[in-house]
Amino acid sequence: MAKSKTPLHLCFDRPVASQHTVAAAKIAISENKGNQPPPLVLGPGASSHPLSMALFTGKMWPSSGKTLGVRFLDGSKTQRKLAQKYANEWTQFANVTFKFNGGASSEIRISFQADPGSWSAVGTDCLVTGTFPKNQPTMNFGWLKDDTDPVEWRRVVVHEFGHALGAIHEHQNPKGGIQWNLPAVYATFSGPPNNWSKDEIDFNIVQKYSIDQLNATEYDPESIMLYSFPAQLIIGGVATANNTDLSDEDKKFIGTNYPKKGAAKPAKQSVAAAAAAPKLKSGQRVHPGFPKFA
Repeated sequence: MAKSKTPLHLCFDRPVASQHTVAAAKIAISENKGNQPPPLVLGPGASSHPLSMALFTGKMWPSSGKTLGVRFLDGSKTQRKLAQKYANEWTQFANVTFKFNGGASSEIRISFQADPGSWSAVGTDCLVTGTFPKNQPTMNFGWLKDDTDPVEWRRVVVHEFGHALGAIHEHQNPKGGIQWNLPAVYATFSGPPNNWSKDEIDFNIVQKYSIDQLNATEYDPESIMLYSFPAQLIIGGVATANNTDLSDEDKKFIGTNYPKKGAAKPAKQSVAAAAAAPKLKSGQRVHPGFPKFA
């Protein structure tokens, strides 16, 4: 009798709806001026479209420090306690505070029942009420139960709160080196438990961010933001590790973007870097249904 395959429990992205992208960019910049994208270098007679500019806007909270309210919309006492315990691992290395039981105005709103998946709004996207209404979750832990293994609790909660602080999926890091076995990837994620379309698979797995969209570190195979992918999905047949804790690079990344008092502040973007023209290249990340720009 063939051994049944273990379902791949992966976080999937919850981006803002395409019609709210410009609003999301304005909110992000109002929260942190550093989210402002570099200027587009345009040809004679060309003009920049707000949606095109929004593609390159960051989603980080202020580097001077931020207290984020956290509200549980449901969940048992055990679920709430474990989520709080593991979320706070980030605060050891960054000038951020999570205010649990933050009330109706909380930026982060957690459900354990919204759907079977696990996901989070990325950074300031949680403030976009058109996509994330005030009475709806911005984060979900669909498979974490009272009796789930503590290692899985840490892996998932730390990962999702990384998104809430603006971190991306490591397999979509523009400096990453994963070469996908595309037929196997499409076959795996088009079936249960994900049942994604090809566009959704491209968006969540295959495509990378433009290097102009974020201040990406070098690809980190030990990052908590990298999920474990089996060998058959990768050319060369070497699986990614099952990372369950913050890596040294994760700690460095979050400490650089949210430096604690007395720590060195992140370097400002150089004039040369700011003058570089952001461009979407083949294979880079565009939300399904989002307008395409040359």
